[in-house]
Amino acid sequence: MSGTPRLLLVVNRAAGTAEDDAVEAAVRTLRAGADTEVVATGSAAELDAAVVARDGRRLVVLGGDGSVHAVARALERVGGLDPAEPVGIVARGTGNDLARTLGLPLEPDAGAAAVLAGRPRPLDLLDDDAGGLVVNAVHAGVGARAGAQADRLKERLGVAAYPVGAAVAGVSSPGWPLRVEVDGRVATHPSEGWAADGTCDVLMLGVCTGRSIGGGTPLAPRAEPDDGLADVVVSIATGPVARAAFAAALTSGEHVDRPDVLVVRGRQVSISGGPVDLDADGEVEEGVRARTWRVRRHGWSVLVPPPR
Repeated sequence: MSGTPRLLLVVNRAAGTAEDDAVEAAVRTLRAGADTEVVATGSAAELDAAVVARDGRRLVVLGGDGSVHAVARALERVGGLDPAEPVGIVARGTGNDLARTLGLPLEPDAGAAAVLAGRPRPLDLLDDDAGGLVVNAVHAGVGARAGAQADRLKERLGVAAYPVGAAVAGVSSPGWPLRVEVDGRVATHPSEGWAADGTCDVLMLGVCTGRSIGGGTPLAPRAEPDDGLADVVVSIATGPVARAAFAAALTSGEHVDRPDVLVVRGRQVSISGGPVDLDADGEVEEGVRARTWRVRRHGWSVLVPPPR
């Protein structure tokens, strides 16, 4: 029928989700309300080819933050990242942090139903000066080290890999001498008298448009993904006791009230020093000495459930 929506559901073959029951349930739900094709991709080249050949079909991603990140990058590479053409997300990852921020269902069949009923919501992106793109959050320091640990544990522990990875990383991380600038000014705590100017070690830095990382850990609990600003979270909790207290508070979002944590907001964020590892939407990059991120306001859009 001419009025039937036309969708292209993208699944990640490399993540092992192309043929499982969750995919089948999502496909059944989508096909009940739309003309839906399914493509499984295992490389950036295959993903680019699928995006180019979609023939006007709306893209729907079945996967986690890494899969959503990969599709956004593919759209960017082929010139198709357009806020007027919203992307659907059916959460199927370990963390699903962007889906959590947007209030999307975390069960694939419910997620597919939400795509069919969804409305476009413009969202911000982070562009970096190395050609990268971030759809949810990038973090540096102990968080990135924890992400690397979690990657090795995910198959056995699932979402529990993130707190376990964080614990392992926290014990072994002394901090990094980072200078952090937000909109051209050194990030400075107004009441505690410390500044991330490279003279004190930073345990963790987050630059976030989404609210959580690692499967629901609220690194930036007050972030809004569409307001044109990044929430920048800086922790200098580098002592053994402070690290443990920071980690405990981080699980509930109460870390933002600690005197060794600074939260500021801005449109451009730069770091220098290190070298430090970065984790951007779950992709870890090691040994970075400098990086700048800029907010691209409403750089794309995602289908979200209509307001109740």
